[in-house]
Amino acid sequence: MQHAQGLVVAVARDGEHRFSKAPQPRIRLLAGQGVEGDAHCGVTVKHRSRVKRDPTQPNLRQVHLIHAELIDELRAGGFAVEAATLGENITTRGLALLDLPAGARLRIGPEAVVEVTGLRNPCHQLDHYQAGLTHAVLEKGPDGELIRKAGVMGIVLTGGEVVAEDRIVVELPAKPHRSLEPV
Repeated sequence: MQHAQGLVVAVARDGEHRFSKAPQPRIRLLAGQGVEGDAHCGVTVKHRSRVKRDPTQPNLRQVHLIHAELIDELRAGGFAVEAATLGENITTRGLALLDLPAGARLRIGPEAVVEVTGLRNPCHQLDHYQAGLTHAVLEKGPDGELIRKAGVMGIVLTGGEVVAEDRIVVELPAKPHRSLEPV
């Protein structure tokens, strides 16, 4: 079932494990692996702290997506951030990424399909970049639950090229929907 549409604002990748990624005119998503040329590309986990624990676990963090609305919010709060600053591969606009259920599929551009696996768990690296940034991407909900706003992670089901201005169409999984958890 198609749910919502949004747009790609920017794309980025980095072959090294650095906090921010380098904006690109285009990126290529590889089925089952992630973003071609990115440090997190691969079938098994590439996130350094997770590799230390178990390098054989599947890579549920092949693609990192952040909504541009968060960047707008952070800039309004005095932070010097822009697309790719927070390490995302794809910056979106017009999609409530954090409200998607696990298993939602994002059809990006003419070919690519990314399945949302979970939330990015903000870490202390945010504060190394700019003091107070970790706190700015975490909130307490009305019931006291922690709300992580630093984007979503996904796996590539179908590869393809992604560029700014590509449309994103969301397809929701069958109900019951599972809420996103950190991956």
